[in-house]
This record gives sequence, C-alpha cells and structure tokens, in this order.
Amino acid sequence: MSRVLIVGAGLTGSLCAHLLKRGPGMTAHQVVVWDKARGAGGRMATSRSPHNPRCTADLGAQYITVTPEYADKHKSFYDEMLAQGILKPLTAPVKGMVMKEGSENFVTPKGISSIVKHYLQQSVISTSQRHQLEAVSYSSRYALGLFYEVGTELDVPWAAQYVTSDPCIRFISIDNKKRGIESSEVGPSIVVHTSVPFGTEHVESEKESVQQLILQHLETLMPGLPTPASIKCQKWRYSQVTQAVVNCPGQMTLHTKPLLLCGGDGFTHSNFDGCTESALRIKEALEANL
Repeated sequence: MSRVLIVGAGLTGSLCAHLLKRGPGMTAHQVVVWDKARGAGGRMATSRSPHNPRCTADLGAQYITVTPEYADKHKSFYDEMLAQGILKPLTAPVKGMVMKEGSENFVTPKGISSIVKHYLQQSVISTSQRHQLEAVSYSSRYALGLFYEVGTELDVPWAAQYVTSDPCIRFISIDNKKRGIESSEVGPSIVVHTSVPFGTEHVESEKESVQQLILQHLETLMPGLPTPASIKCQKWRYSQVTQAVVNCPGQMTLHTKPLLLCGGDGFTHSNFDGCTESALRIKEALEANL
C-alpha cells in the first residue's frame, strides 16, 4: 500500500487524484490533496457575492476551449462533464473573441470551480457517501468578545441572559461572572452571540461591518457600557448541526484499506455528548479494523 500526497487543489491536482483513484489496482491506495487556500479551485476560482451567495463570479478561468488537437484525445472527459451538466456549450456572444478553426467553447453553470470540485469528490469518497455528507447542514452565527481592563465595573445583576426581543442578539454573558471569577482579578469580559437568522443573513459579510452592527444592538440592550480595551469578532460559518448524517451514528468509514474514518458532530449533534458519542464510535471502528 502506498500513500500519495498531491500538493495543490487546482485542476491538475484534482484531476490527478481522480485518475489515480480510478486506475487499476489503485483503489486500496491512499491519495490526499493539500492546498494552502480555504477552498479548492486554484486559478479556476469562483467567488460568491457577500450579499447573495447564489450570485457568483469566476475570478480565474472564464470558459473552457476545446481545440481540434484535443477534441478526440480528451473526449471522454468532456463527454462526462457534459453528461453531468458540469459543462454546457458557450452560446452567449463574447465581443472580441478570436476563435481557432474547429474549436469549441464551454461554460460551467455552477462556476468554473465546479470542475475541480467534481474531480476531488470523485477521487475521495463514493457517490452515496458524498450525498450523505452533502446533506449535513449547519446553522451560522457570530460571536463578539469584549475585553475590559482589570478593575472595570459592569453594573449588571445577571451573569448571562437569553435575548428574545432583538433580531440580532440571542445571548449575552458576563463571562468572568459566569465562571465565578471576580473582575478585579482578571478584568471583565462580555460575550455576545447573535441569532441564527442574523448569522445566516450576514454569513458572507465582512466581519468589521458585522461587528459594528452587533455593537449597535448591544448599546440598545445595555446602554452606557464602558469602552472595552479590545474586541474580537468570530464568524462561525458552521455553528451547530441542524441536520446530521442519517443512518450513520457517530462515524462513517470511507475506506478500509487504508482505513479512513470520518466523525464529529456532523454525525451526531452539536454538544459535548454528541462529540463524545462520535469519539466512542470512532474508537470502536478503529479497534475492529486495526
């Protein structure tokens, strides 16, 4: 059994991983793809609007051109992507385009990065497993931490409270007070968690602008707060599981040789017991296979 590491999740790296996993005798070998960026695609990059995630733009390659010399040589690749709706013929007018005789152009309905993602998905897990994992959903929210100097007094009668009257803020905690620590020892801190609808609405927004919105709502709920020494804004794109993997309690075995397991709260639920249950199921699967 060999292990293959491919560095770079652009088109070449993703297609190489796909071809290696599909090759004769390669299914038992481990192929891993690493990339420095958060998402796959490389120069085949598709970005989403911060105001509407359904509005996308290809910031790298714009379309795919098939020249006569490769039309037959790579026909199977183009046929597969056309059949699956990843590619479709470019029919819109492109002013100034110079076409080589016999060439054909294609576009990607879901963005140019969908080609790379297609090959990565094909190379790592089975179609049925991929569909199970894609069905997992999470809520999104923001959290704000306000840190004060030692000795700052916060005249609040509670340690934490849930908020139901504000569209932005769902929970506020005087964190040191919640833990039973005097502010004179460490300096007080306030934690603010937003509501899920607010988090979903602003999940693609810049953190700086969202931070100002949260602070405005906090000022309405807690007027006259002293100025904090520092503030940290945390975006939780994946906050809590709203739909876990079905029929797969705790973990999923992606490969047996080599052994590759997948686990976490996406297979149970987002709390300590959910993560504990997943860890126990992973341990059982490891003991059964090693």
